[in-house]
Amino acid sequence: MKYHLWINDEAKSEIGRLPGHIRQRIRQAIQDLATAPRPDNSLQMMPPEKFELELRRIRLEKWRVIYIIDEEWSEIGILAVRKRPPYDYKDLPDLLEGLAE
Repeated sequence: MKYHLWINDEAKSEIGRLPGHIRQRIRQAIQDLATAPRPDNSLQMMPPEKFELELRRIRLEKWRVIYIIDEEWSEIGILAVRKRPPYDYKDLPDLLEGLAE
């Protein structure tokens, strides 16, 4: 099954500011999610309480792509691209706000 991909505006902006070699790898990893939404280099994350969509992240070197999977609509939403460290996932509730309503 092929999934429809969408990328929020903040994540698009973050991708545009990445170093060139990382930007290309992240763009390819995002495109690959359309046919393989749970790649080996991804990890399921614990979402906030009452959030029903599957929350995952991909690790590429020091970078993290945070995304959700909506099986009902066959969609994958890219929420953020962050560098870790210092990123610590404290903004997850803000990223997820309004998505599962």
